[in-house]
Amino acid sequence: MEHQPAAEAPRVVVGPSSPAATPADEAAMGLALAEARAALATGDVPVGAVVLGPDGAVVGRGRNLREADADPTGHAEIVALRAAATALGTWRLDGCTLVVTLEPCLMCAGAVLQARVPRLVLGAWDEKAGACGSQWDVVRDRRALHRVEVVAGVRAEESATLLRTFFRPQR
Repeated sequence: MEHQPAAEAPRVVVGPSSPAATPADEAAMGLALAEARAALATGDVPVGAVVLGPDGAVVGRGRNLREADADPTGHAEIVALRAAATALGTWRLDGCTLVVTLEPCLMCAGAVLQARVPRLVLGAWDEKAGACGSQWDVVRDRRALHRVEVVAGVRAEESATLLRTFFRPQR
């Protein structure tokens, strides 16, 4: 019996080898950052998201609302995806782009897959709970029924600084 090598783990594409961001990605990240700053008013972790429709128009916005709504699923991505689905009248967000200031967690990465979002633009990596390339790579796992293009590091320093500033007093 011939020895078969173990299957390689999916390669994580981080940083410069990620697809290039477009000027529209940069502008949309500015809107997501505004949503993140608005989360500060309710004591929520400053994470913001927007969903761009196939034509590039904003069809959903969201920010963390876990504290404001006492909702464990109140993550910016979930709020934005729900708003986009309502605006478009369908749960299938084919042709849309999710732009978020922080790498999505496992729950949000799963929601991206379930909504069939083909493209994700993220700001800062989440080294503790990220599920799109840092800790896990759920959205590009070869076993998933759907795979997502990930454009990482868009306005990453702005996103990371907002989070560091929020968490500094708590440490």
